[in-house]
Amino acid sequence: MRLTWAQPEDLVAAELVALREQGVAADDLADVARRWHDAGGSTVLAPSGASALPAAPPVRELARRLLDELDTYNVDSAEEPDDWDAIAASIRARRPDAARRASFDRVHGAWLGRAAGCLLGKPVEKIPRAGVEEIARSTGNWPIAGYFTAVGLPGDVAERWPWNRRSAPTSLVENIDGMPEDDDLNFPLLALDLLEQHGRALTTDDVAQAWLASLPAGRVFTAERAAYRNLLDARPVPETATHRNPFREWIGALIRADVHGWANPGDPLAAASSAWTDARLSHTRNGLYGAMWAAALCAESLVADSAAETLDAADTVVPPGSRLASAVRLGRELGADLGAGRRTTNEALDVLHGEFRGMHWVHTLNNAALIACAIEGADGRFGAGVALAVAGGWDTDSAGATVGSVLGGLVGSEGIDPQWTAPLRDSIATSLPGGAERSIRALAERTAALPERMRA
Repeated sequence: MRLTWAQPEDLVAAELVALREQGVAADDLADVARRWHDAGGSTVLAPSGASALPAAPPVRELARRLLDELDTYNVDSAEEPDDWDAIAASIRARRPDAARRASFDRVHGAWLGRAAGCLLGKPVEKIPRAGVEEIARSTGNWPIAGYFTAVGLPGDVAERWPWNRRSAPTSLVENIDGMPEDDDLNFPLLALDLLEQHGRALTTDDVAQAWLASLPAGRVFTAERAAYRNLLDARPVPETATHRNPFREWIGALIRADVHGWANPGDPLAAASSAWTDARLSHTRNGLYGAMWAAALCAESLVADSAAETLDAADTVVPPGSRLASAVRLGRELGADLGAGRRTTNEALDVLHGEFRGMHWVHTLNNAALIACAIEGADGRFGAGVALAVAGGWDTDSAGATVGSVLGGLVGSEGIDPQWTAPLRDSIATSLPGGAERSIRALAERTAALPERMRA
C-alpha cells in the first residue's frame, strides 16, 4: 500500500528539510543524512508524499530511529515561539475598544469568494507555474479571466500538464455544477460547527474530537494526517503537532482559519487566538502564524475599507522576528509594485519563485507571500486577485481560496462578478455529516450570527 504523508521512510527526508528551514545547521544534520543515504534511503523530499515502493522492514525501522534522533533538534525558539502567551507578548495586536459589526452581504461575499477562488485553482493543483500559464494561454484564458476549460486544449499541452485527476471532472467550465468537495471548504464547515457549539470556550481537544468524529483519515493530508495518526496513538496536544510531523509548518492550518476570522469581525487578536487554538493540534511556528494571519485577514476584511487596511491589521498578529513576517512583507512589497505599475505579474512571480526556490508547493511561507502579493496587488479587484493566486502555481486551490475569501469579504457578494458566483449555484458539496450539500447563503447566515455567540 502506498500511504502518503505517513511512511517513516518518506518522513526522514521531509524532516531534514523542515529542520534546515527552521535554521538547524546542515553540518549538525549531516551524520543522520549520511547514515540514511548509506542505508538506501532517499534524502530528497517526495513531492507527492510517498515513495513509489515501501521500504524493506530493516530500512523502515532505521527510519523510525532516525526520526526520533532528529526530533532532538526540534527545540523551542525565542523568535518563533509556539506558546500563546509568548506569541501574544511579541505581537502588536490589541483588542478593539468596541465591537464591530459586519454586514450580511460581506459575510456572504467571503463565503462565495472562498468557494470561487478554490474552484479556480482546483483543476491545476500540483501543476507548476509554467504549466498553469501554458494551459491558460492555449485556451485563450491568459491572463486568467475565468475558470479553466479543456475545450480547445491541444493534446500535447494536456499530456505535458495533466489536470488534477480528482478535480478536473467537477471544476472545468464545461462541468462545474456547484462547488465540489474540497478540504479547503470541509475545514471551514467543520470550524463553523465547532464555533457554534463552543464559542470562545473552544479548546484544541474539541477540534481533535471533531476530526475523529467527522473526518476520515483519508480526507486529511500532510500535517493533519500526521496529527491524526498521533491522536490515534494517544499522544497529547501539542505533541500531536510535533511527533514525526515534518509538515508542521505547511499550509494546512492556514486553510482552516477563515471562520475564526469571520466570527470576530474587526478583532484580529481574537481571530488569531481562536485560530491558534485550532492550529496547534497539527502545526508549530510559522504553521501557527499562517493560521493566525489568515484569520486576522478574514476578520478585518469584513469591516475594512481597503485591502491595505486589511493587510495592515493582519500584520499585527505575526511575530515580527518570524520567517512569516518576512515572507508577508516581501509579498506586500511586490503587490504594491504591481499596483503602481513598477513590475509586471511575471516579474513579481519571478521574485517570489526565486526567493522560495526549492520550497515545497504547500508550505506556508511561499503561499503566504503569494497571498499577500495578490491581495495587495489586486486592491479589491476580485478576479485579478484570485487569478494571481492561481497563476503563482503553488497550492493553487488553497491560495485562491484565501485570496477569494479576503477579497470577497472586502467587496461583498454584490461586488463579485456573477461569472464567478453563478456556477456555484449556492452549493458546496461535502462528505461531512449532515448532508451531501450545503447552501452557501445558509452558511453565511449562520456565520453572521457567530459574533454574538463569541461574545456570550
